[in-house]
Amino acid sequence: MTRALIVVDVQRDFCEGGSLAVPNAGAIIPVLNRYAERFAVANLPVIATRDWHPAASQHFQQQGGQWPPHCVRDSIGATFHPELRLPPSAVVISKGVGEDDEGYSGFGGTTQRGQSLPEFLREQQVRHVYIGGLATDYCVRATVLDALKAGISATLFIDACRGVNMQPGDVEVAIEAMVRGGADLATIERLAL
Repeated sequence: MTRALIVVDVQRDFCEGGSLAVPNAGAIIPVLNRYAERFAVANLPVIATRDWHPAASQHFQQQGGQWPPHCVRDSIGATFHPELRLPPSAVVISKGVGEDDEGYSGFGGTTQRGQSLPEFLREQQVRHVYIGGLATDYCVRATVLDALKAGISATLFIDACRGVNMQPGDVEVAIEAMVRGGADLATIERLAL
């Protein structure tokens, strides 16, 4: 069974100083770097998702959405955090690219060649994904749950994600939903590749 790491949306706009900063987001970057290195050394796929929104998106408050503008394609805020170290072989999945596409789940995105994430995982014969990133209660949750719906087992790296927590307890509710859906929880100390 091939396994893969999915690093969700570790972009400047979601980190300290960004337009939609997740509290304490920077704390997960060194941990994700260790995971990425472990997967790369094991010659396992590393996938990085990114929000890649158009300037006008129904996802944004100006067009009636929930969020301030963030991760607008080709902007500095849409770039990966400069301290995130992805291997050269990492595959980038862009999501939220249409005006009416919120882009929460990595499973709705595509590679630069236009291949969907499910297609890429099938091609690589990936049956288990390990997921960390931003934010636990939105894009991480959606990506984990979509993996499970697609019949791919999933492990949430509990030490490598942070949440928005718009309402107190949102992160805990999201983690419970992922576990109820069939996800495992792990930390770097418990990772055996």
